[in-house]
Amino acid sequence: MTLSTGRRARRAARREARRALPLLRRLLPTWRICLGTVLGALLIAVGAFAVLYVIVPLPDPNAQAVAQSNIYLYADGVTEIARTGTVNRTDVGIERIPVSTRQAVVSAEDRTFYQNRGIDLKGMVRAGWNTLTGQGMQGGSTITQQYVKNYYLTQSRTIERKGRELLIALKVDQQRDKNEILAGYLNTSYFGRGAYGIQSAARAYYGVDVSELTLPQSAYLAALLQAPSAYDVKTATPANRERALARWQYTLDGMVQLGFISATERADAAFPDPIDPQPATGLAGQAGYLVGVADDYLVTNRILDSATLKAGGWRITTTFDQDKQDAFARAVHEELTGELDPAARPATDTDVRVAGASVEPATGRVVAVYGGPDYAKQPYNDALRQDNQIGSTFKPIDLAAGISSHRGSSSDGLPISTETRYDGTSERPVTDGPTPYAPPNEDDIDYGSITLRQAMVKSVNSVYAQEGVDAGLAHVRETAVRLGIPADVPGMDPANTSMTLGTATPSALDLAGVYAALANHGEAHRPWSVAGLERVNPGPGQLDVPDLPDQPGTTALDRGTADAVTDVLRDVIGPHGTGAAALDLGRPAAGKTGTTDANLSAWFAGYTPELATTVGLFRENPKTHAKEPLAGTAGYARINGGAFPTRIWTSYMGDVLDGTVVRPFDLQPTEATKWPGTTGPSTTPSTTAPAPASPSATTAPSPPAGGAGGTGGTGGASIPAAPAPTAPRRPTATTGPATTAPDPVITIVTPEPPTLVPPTRPEPTQTQPSPTARPTSTRPTTEPGTTSPTRTPEPTRSPAPPPTGATKPPSTSRPPATADPAGPPPA
Repeated sequence: MTLSTGRRARRAARREARRALPLLRRLLPTWRICLGTVLGALLIAVGAFAVLYVIVPLPDPNAQAVAQSNIYLYADGVTEIARTGTVNRTDVGIERIPVSTRQAVVSAEDRTFYQNRGIDLKGMVRAGWNTLTGQGMQGGSTITQQYVKNYYLTQSRTIERKGRELLIALKVDQQRDKNEILAGYLNTSYFGRGAYGIQSAARAYYGVDVSELTLPQSAYLAALLQAPSAYDVKTATPANRERALARWQYTLDGMVQLGFISATERADAAFPDPIDPQPATGLAGQAGYLVGVADDYLVTNRILDSATLKAGGWRITTTFDQDKQDAFARAVHEELTGELDPAARPATDTDVRVAGASVEPATGRVVAVYGGPDYAKQPYNDALRQDNQIGSTFKPIDLAAGISSHRGSSSDGLPISTETRYDGTSERPVTDGPTPYAPPNEDDIDYGSITLRQAMVKSVNSVYAQEGVDAGLAHVRETAVRLGIPADVPGMDPANTSMTLGTATPSALDLAGVYAALANHGEAHRPWSVAGLERVNPGPGQLDVPDLPDQPGTTALDRGTADAVTDVLRDVIGPHGTGAAALDLGRPAAGKTGTTDANLSAWFAGYTPELATTVGLFRENPKTHAKEPLAGTAGYARINGGAFPTRIWTSYMGDVLDGTVVRPFDLQPTEATKWPGTTGPSTTPSTTAPAPASPSATTAPSPPAGGAGGTGGTGGASIPAAPAPTAPRRPTATTGPATTAPDPVITIVTPEPPTLVPPTRPEPTQTQPSPTARPTSTRPTTEPGTTSPTRTPEPTRSPAPPPTGATKPPSTSRPPATADPAGPPPA
């Protein structure tokens, strides 16, 4: 019998035997059929898994996994300003994470981590059995699986998601180093208190950097991974607190079992009580404004684009000084907010806003800004807005342009200097301007023949409107841009004569840069606010960190011209100047006030050798964003730049400079500051220089010899100094000592965009003995479509007595448009 014949015989016998069995037994498969079926299924499953493993790539990380905070720091590089982003996470490299922290996590979450291949079949079976037998639901996932779930997938509990998790975990384990996987897990895990990642958890629970975690602290953070919110011992129920402590002990026991620590170290470990939950470092208070300035700097300078910045993961060290920032907010509150009473004066004391900035002249570093009272309540950053006209704070630019132009004045044809005399008659038509313009002086005072120095101290509109035209409006604009006013802001059109009196709308930060350049002897630095930029967790595939630009200075003005302007601006902060309130600073300072048409904004910009600061005040309807008059604010009929803005400036500067060495201005002014017949800038008032004519007096008072620490005299007979005002009230004009006056306003001849303030007028003028004050009247327009502004009452809470001395009857004709009339205006 052959072999094949034998096999056929055996199969036939088996068939006969099976047919002899009962029907039910014949329907059951044999063990051979069962074994073959199982083996076939296994082969198909293995084949399918192998195919999937090969063809399925690792997916991209989910958005939640890669989202990080941007961290903003003060200039000290340590103190945190804020964190931005929807996820509080800061990735760190494995080298930053202490070994004890890594070991604690392995002991708590996956004790076979360093041995398994990404999945642990025994652990999964054990977890399933424990769940079925009532020992609680357990996942059995390895650290690699949990990392895959956090980084690539979602938290959904489906069979499809679990299958993908297993497949990707195997692939990740083959392609990634164990340390890389562990770091990824620790950076993507949630620890409670809104903290994603081990770095944020270390900050949230112990207030330390991850690198400073101790062994007991590491064990507690590892214990939190099982039930982050429930195991927070500061907020947990008594039962959950016991579970948290048990989990902490389980973690330490595992570290001993795995040989990570000794039994003695385990016995010495005491539970590390975490700190109380802290409010998230958000954008409330001043933080949002500082973040806005830093972001604006990064984006406008094309260091980062908005999308890259928003993606997070940046550590940004700013230039802001925390003490100076706090001082700015404090000054606004003490000098302004405390005087506002919205309940008593809802029509005038609401919607009052302040814009401010402070810059180091020598470097351009922005040390403080004031963008509003609280970013959480007012998210618009007023320090950066460019829709408020700056009024007479523009006049120093007119003067600088005139001196540097080397052009002759319209009065005598000689080069313009600080001592060039002009006709200060109110509403004197400007000659040779591109558009008709005859701006009134504050309270319509006629000053007669007056020097540019004196006109700056008194902020005489008619003088600087003409001087700017004499300097060349295109040159004035060019000078403004070189000093730091952006070329594209509205109100900088040299085709309109009114540009000379401050129709431009730079931000408070822009204007601070301009005055910082004057303080730095004409060397301009564009204000900058970011000192350091780095990726929180640099690594393969990360974006390169761009280099921050250098901050070189550019020569905006020659030193002689800049110092000549400073020499004049010191006199503004003098007993007779519009910035007299800044005398309280008690150290050398220079500055200029500004007030605009209809009292829609008020400014003070000033500097010491160490610091340049601007303060702007305005009101804005929060719904329509229309500008509202400041008249009536805090109960005063008119608010000028010499009032609240100067008081805030003085309070802030006094606070931040307190205790520092008093530095004088090191001035080397050009010949333009010299009096005729002298050899240098005057340091005392001249008794022989001609004084400006007055309608009712033969001898006019001279401007002060300078502000605090200033010298630059201005000629004319000296008069007693009035004490610096401490409130925004304007004293009534008398024949006695000169007193400070509110800023003059300017008449704008070019309409601004709808969102901007209406035309501005220059600043207040100095009260003369026996000034000629005309009654309010309707004036003819100087350009089509332009009307003269309605004059605002004096800045007093009660009517002021009328000025004494001779008055001048209204006249329909004006003196000739000359800069130096032969005699005083008609009385």
